[in-house]
Formats: sequence, structure tokens, C-alpha cells
Amino acid sequence: MAIKSIKVLNVMAFQQQREAFQLHFCDGINILLGENGVGKTTLLKMIYAATQWSIPQTNAGKTKKFVDFFSSNLSNTDLLKNYGRKEDYSYFEVSDGEHKFTNSLSQKGIFDYDQWLGLNIQSVYIPTTEMLSHSKGFLALDKKFKLPFDGTQVDIIVNASLPEARELPDFMEKVLEKISKAIDGTVVVEDDTFYVMKTDGRKVDFSLEAEGLRKLGLLWKLIRNGLLEKGTILLWDEPEANLNPELFPLVVDILLELEEAGIQIFIATHSYNLAKYFEIRRKREEQVLYHNLYRASADVASEYKPFETDNEEKMEIYSRSANYLSMLKGNKIVAADDSLLEEAIKKNMLD
Repeated sequence: MAIKSIKVLNVMAFQQQREAFQLHFCDGINILLGENGVGKTTLLKMIYAATQWSIPQTNAGKTKKFVDFFSSNLSNTDLLKNYGRKEDYSYFEVSDGEHKFTNSLSQKGIFDYDQWLGLNIQSVYIPTTEMLSHSKGFLALDKKFKLPFDGTQVDIIVNASLPEARELPDFMEKVLEKISKAIDGTVVVEDDTFYVMKTDGRKVDFSLEAEGLRKLGLLWKLIRNGLLEKGTILLWDEPEANLNPELFPLVVDILLELEEAGIQIFIATHSYNLAKYFEIRRKREEQVLYHNLYRASADVASEYKPFETDNEEKMEIYSRSANYLSMLKGNKIVAADDSLLEEAIKKNMLD
């Protein structure tokens, strides 16, 4: 099952004056681009929260409150609202094209739940913060003291700690081999602690491994646990963080293989190189869709002219989607890359 669309009105960065922010997704890999503060992570967490509410086992008081996916320090969803008038409505809606899940922050209720609960949309969210090196006793302490980590950070430790699947499809075994080669071993968990078992027999504590390799190790463990299979959804916030650029092609190739196996993928990134590799290495155009989020005033949004207003209150979040990076006008990561190239050319000319 794939997520087809999302609507957001007056939640976090999405302070819309006229109508709800709306974004349509492809069934393959969706790459969210944009500067800081335009809502990329918020969208990922909304999708993840909706998938968690589709599973009956998480219902009846076991479901995390929406605010828990953002911070354990927030007491209620009122702090996530973003509007200036009391009568303004605040909600987000996630849809698979046939069913929808609507969470109203202003009316403090979940609507359309009868058609959503029971869809059992399996998903995995990989947060920007690396968590496995903090796993020793983490879950027990969090249950007792409510540690200052959001729900996505807790869930990733839970998912990585699950027992390994007995059998995996042949292509998954090949993916694991690629990752094992990069990290020079495999990942095991003993007494709440994660280790990388190196090919030479050494057992390296996860916290002592390079952080970029820890990301690959986490991906290895999620696949080995059988959490990424046909029909599931993978949400990954900034895969490039602390990852050496030479490993970008490997990560892209793996995610493209997962997509071909029927896994829908959502990525938020600031890396031009990572985003471009998807465009270059995909096997078909519709396999990857780029979504550029940007802040603009309503009167110039259609002309792709972000930041052309002196009135901050009129700024809203807009988006444009395309199969190619070059088609996304106003794309900040492309503009930053172009600026660097221009500076390098000028520097060389002066020298």
C-alpha cells in the first residue's frame, strides 16, 4: 500500500492563509527538498504517525499522541498549531487514494478513523539522530522516566532490537552483502547493546564505529529483521548526515532496489549530490519524484519567487514536484551548488 497524498493546515511551518498545503506522492521514491524550516521533517512525521494509527495493536491507549512524534517535552498538540486567529482550523490528512486519516489539532479529534484503522500500513522511520549507540537500557529508562527523545527515536531502537527474520528473499540477501562489505561486517545486539561483528572476528561496540557506517549498519539490521518488504514504507530523514559522499551511490542503489521490491520511500535531504544520484541511477523516470518545498508570499508563489516580500506574516509554504531536479525552479540546494561553482570559477579566473 502506498501513501498518495497529504494535506496540512496551520500545523508547525504550514501557516496557510487561503487553503491547506497539499502534496501528491508517487508510489516509488519521494525526495523532499528545501531549506531549513519549510516542513520536510514535519511531513515525514505526519505520514509516519498516520501509518502507526492504521495498526489496531497501537490503538486503545497504546498509540502515541501526535505530539510525541515531535518531542517528549510537549504536553499537548496546541503547541504544534500555527495560526493567529482562534477560529482558524488546524489539521493534517494522509490518504492512500481510497482511505484517509484526518487528525484535527484544533478540535482535538481523529476523523475518518473507521476507514483507516485496520489497514495495517507497516512503516519504518529513520531519524536524523543516530540512536543505536544509546540503546543500553534505553527502552526501560524511557518507559520509567520518559526520556527527552521523540517517538521516532524510541521506535527505531525498538525496530532494530527485534529478532531477525528467519528467511529473506534472495535480492535482500544481496543487499545485505553490499552493506556488509561497506561496514566490513554484520550487526548484532547483545544485552541491549549493538555491535558490528567485523569480518576478522572483532566485535566493535556500535558507539565506537564511525557514525556514517552506523547508518549503514542500522539499515542492515532493519532489513535483516524483515521490516522492509513489499508494501511497507520507509521514511528517512537526511540519509546524508555524517555519511561520506563516496557512500552516496551505495545508499542510492540500495534504496532503488528496495523501491523495485515494492517499498515506498520518503526522504528529506539537503544534499544536491545525493538527490542527483537518484536521477542518474534510476531505471525508469517514474521511479523517483522530487518535491521542492519553499516559503513565499501567495501573490508570487506561482512564479517560483520565494522570499520576495517584506511581510513575514504573509509567507506560506508551497511546493513544486518534478521528475528532474533541473525542472524545480527556486530549488535552494541547486542554487547553493550553482553559487559554489560560480565562486570557484571567479576564484580561478582571479588566480
